[in-house]
Amino acid sequence: MPASDRPTRLPESAILEKFGTLQDWSLSDDHRVLTRHLTFKGFAKATYAANLAIWLADATNHHPDIQLGWGYCKVSFTTHDVDGLTELDFDCARRFDALLASGK
Repeated sequence: MPASDRPTRLPESAILEKFGTLQDWSLSDDHRVLTRHLTFKGFAKATYAANLAIWLADATNHHPDIQLGWGYCKVSFTTHDVDGLTELDFDCARRFDALLASGK
């Protein structure tokens, strides 16, 4: 990948500013991972949320860590290539929120 195509890790000040625009997300203590933990009554809706995250990953070619179980789905974005957060992580978090909201 050419250097110009590589993602750029955001500075902490930009991470904190962008994090302030998100709702229902948590930021890891080292400011390298964005996580949204969703809870549901049952397994099916948790699976639907995971499937939305999977669809988004395929559409953006950016793949979150997804944990799924009875009554919960946890989605975490980070950019492993830079060991931290990039614009794409925040964009994917916002897009995931929009997908969730469109299903309500």
